[in-house]
Amino acid sequence: MAELESVLEKRLIEQLCSEDSQWTYRPDIRTEEDLWKNFKYILEQNNKAKLDDQPLSESEFAKVKNDLSHASFYDAGKWLVGENGKVYVHVQRGNETLHLVVMNNEHIAGGTSVYEVINQYQAFKDEEDAGSRDRRFDVSLLINGIPMIHIELKNKEHPYIDGYRQIKKYIAEGKFHGIFSNVQMFVVSNAVDTKYFSAARDTELNKKFLTGWIDEENIPVCDYIEFAKDVLRIPKAHEMVTKYTVLDNDKKKLLILRPYQIHAIEAMRAASKSGKSGFIWHTTGSGKTMTSYKATRNLLMDIPSIEKTVFLIDRKDLDMQTKGAFQSYADNDTIDVDDTENVGSLIKRLADDNRQMIVTTRQKMQVMINRRLQEGTKEYEKIRSLKVAFVVDECHRAVTPQTKREIERFFSNSIWFGFTGTPIFEENKYEQKGDLAQTTEELYGPCLHSYTIKEAIHDGAVLGFNVENLGPKDVKPDEEEAYYHSENHMRNVLNIILNQSTAKFGMQNGRGKSYEAMLTVESIATAQKYYDFIMKIKNDEDELKINEEIKRAFPDFPKVAVTFSVSENDESSQANQDAMRRILAYYNGVFGTRYQLEGLNAYNNNLNDRLARKEKRYLDRDQQIDLVIVVDRLLTGFDAPCLSTLFIDRPPMSPQGLIQAFSRTNRLFDTNKEYGQIVTFRSPKEYKKKINDALILYSKGGFGKAIAEDWDTVLENFNLSLKTIRTFAPTPAHTLNLSKKQMKTFIRLFRDLDHDYAHLKSFSTYTPDLMKKFEFSQNDYEDYAAAYKNIVELLKKDKPENPDDPIITDDYDLVAFNKFKIDFEYIVELLQGFVDFLKPEDEDFDEAEFEHKLLELREIVKEYAEDNPGLSGILMQVLDEIESDKTKFMGQDMSVIINQMRYTAIDKELEKFADKWFIDFEDVKYEAYNFKDGELANENKLKENADYAAYKEATEDALPKFKFNGALIRDFKEELMTVIAPLL
Repeated sequence: MAELESVLEKRLIEQLCSEDSQWTYRPDIRTEEDLWKNFKYILEQNNKAKLDDQPLSESEFAKVKNDLSHASFYDAGKWLVGENGKVYVHVQRGNETLHLVVMNNEHIAGGTSVYEVINQYQAFKDEEDAGSRDRRFDVSLLINGIPMIHIELKNKEHPYIDGYRQIKKYIAEGKFHGIFSNVQMFVVSNAVDTKYFSAARDTELNKKFLTGWIDEENIPVCDYIEFAKDVLRIPKAHEMVTKYTVLDNDKKKLLILRPYQIHAIEAMRAASKSGKSGFIWHTTGSGKTMTSYKATRNLLMDIPSIEKTVFLIDRKDLDMQTKGAFQSYADNDTIDVDDTENVGSLIKRLADDNRQMIVTTRQKMQVMINRRLQEGTKEYEKIRSLKVAFVVDECHRAVTPQTKREIERFFSNSIWFGFTGTPIFEENKYEQKGDLAQTTEELYGPCLHSYTIKEAIHDGAVLGFNVENLGPKDVKPDEEEAYYHSENHMRNVLNIILNQSTAKFGMQNGRGKSYEAMLTVESIATAQKYYDFIMKIKNDEDELKINEEIKRAFPDFPKVAVTFSVSENDESSQANQDAMRRILAYYNGVFGTRYQLEGLNAYNNNLNDRLARKEKRYLDRDQQIDLVIVVDRLLTGFDAPCLSTLFIDRPPMSPQGLIQAFSRTNRLFDTNKEYGQIVTFRSPKEYKKKINDALILYSKGGFGKAIAEDWDTVLENFNLSLKTIRTFAPTPAHTLNLSKKQMKTFIRLFRDLDHDYAHLKSFSTYTPDLMKKFEFSQNDYEDYAAAYKNIVELLKKDKPENPDDPIITDDYDLVAFNKFKIDFEYIVELLQGFVDFLKPEDEDFDEAEFEHKLLELREIVKEYAEDNPGLSGILMQVLDEIESDKTKFMGQDMSVIINQMRYTAIDKELEKFADKWFIDFEDVKYEAYNFKDGELANENKLKENADYAAYKEATEDALPKFKFNGALIRDFKEELMTVIAPLL
């Protein structure tokens, strides 16, 4: 029998309070009042001198409580950054303002830091909110009295994902308010598997971002006690919520580094202590920019001998994302990101006495060294003698071997750390130039930490790839040039992109949740030709037509853009410039912008933001782009998680070029995005070999099938899955005759079929007609899916006879459905984005735009009403209230508000039913929340608890006793549940 959760809690607390872990168990803290009292005591003890030994008054502490109660976890994170490592609250006492230190993040594992563990905290319901519930939290870790890490435990009979769902529900209910709004990190475990994730609104949580811990050798640490030893001990737990968190100001999200990012930073710290350089090999897409930011920041904090850290980028990255990402992370830090063109400011900052981090370009650094600094001057000598740590993102693109040598000769006391997702090895080394370095190791020193594409895919840090090589197999070498630039070839390419890639574009997710794609070609002239061809097709001026079903679902598809660098504009002919103007005019017309050819940087930056979709306004379909045509720009260093596909119509690139380009597609996004999709349209044999060689090179000695799948393999997998499930149940109807043991096998087999069918449909080669030879169709799949859902519900109630048997849960999301849909969470996110920008008092507030957006949201909610009229009614009520009072919702968490309205609506119906049949409200509520497959959890008990005598006395035309129970149950099932089921 699996251990009770209370036993798991006890063992965890014992581990946390063992000698080297440094936590103290506080069984006396169980309520919010207890927490505040404990926090007040610690605050007063740590500020005795400032308070002159006078405790905080009731009104003073009320101000403190208000300061600690945040609207979001992100806001709490901003406050917890503090000022120079210290977190303050400010209290007015007489004419004096007292600056009280809440926490000193320099005092990790010592100083004023107090570490406490509580469990079974009672989050009581809000008496003013009819929908509120009492909840109990498992284990919470307090630093200086503030809950910073929260842990939910499940026993082995449940998956850890149940703990995740529980946390998500508690967040939606607003339980993490007041002092608990400061939680930065969540941990969930079922003892044998443990994950952590950063705190966020419930609608922003994503199962794919749950992270397991791995040790320095990339070996998983799953057991919850081992996890506690590695991650939850002091100092590591304190570091997790201070040194290893990042606040992304653009996304308004709190991020916690993954283990490989932390190990890389620690390896850099160890190397820098002994004055050694080296490089970090972290595969593209695994968060290198964030790692390099935190590493550059932490080197200053951890190594007192380092006077300056310099993050070096190439100038062309300034119109990419690196500087923007750094700025977004640094907005809530003590870092000033320097991206001006003024070399004088660089000299000034290097010459001052502040220990600081500087972000600058290698071009500016070269100008300073070669032209601006005069040898023999005070400035020259001071800067040259600095102890500097250089951190270089995309270290081969940003700095050439020659440039690095020049800068290194000037800064004789420098150490260097290069970050790359695609190191240069002996196999693909630079051409020999004198005695300059040819490989990454020769240039930077040894590899300090590696995290390869193979490891990242295995851990779920990035997605695997689907590769389709669709180029013609019979084009003669001397005819290739003419064929690949012919209208016939371009039409074939566009037919696949526009008509055979609905799954690649994620259209099945519904409007606003679709994905983007990139088409890369060999020249700006070809990019413009493709753009003009797409416009002809959109305007119905070509023989190629867009599929009618796609037109109905996405009438504006495809929205297309071309991205070009400033140099391409400078060098282009008048004809090229005319084409660019047409492209900009179209973009301006679609998105209401005003970009001109003279301001290409501004256009490119806006396109970057639109593609990245990191701001809430880009959740709206009206603001989204479908396809961007590129030459080289955006193929490296660009992060857009919703970009799912790379179409390639150009000759093959170098191994590092291929992996860099591929890695634009395999960022984690939503639960339905399972692969980075790659489609090549030329020289299929050559592409297959070059892709294979590149994947082997960057997987450090071979790769498994998870890295790149091809059509033949996936088709064979689907065929096998279909045959296997048919041996168990030739048709969905046959599932009714399965034994419970066979049903468990059917669940596993159907999940395999679902995965393989969805995978197959993601290929351009797939057509519904292809299924005829398998005598299978989408309808057959949906019939099997209905049977699967019934079986899961049936078996979820059963306890396993053998403790080693897997528990049946519904945590698997079916992915092969073919519906263009709008879902509830998407609408809530749109609403959140809408209210986040509601500032009617601002001078530039656009009332007409507000009305337009409100109307759009009403249309979306009306459409959603077809699926769920109950929830859409609540959403429409919210829109009415926003229209009548904009200020009411400013700064509010819409998810919490809507869930409260949902629970209130449910309780209202439950009360009506309870009053009608004279049953206790709590009994009705229990049966409603546990109603499954048309059956009550305890029908007889509900009948027994009904007070027939009171019913008869109060009800005109009361039913006779023999009809009463049957009518009660019918009313529950057919009336009550019909109304509230959509709200549950």
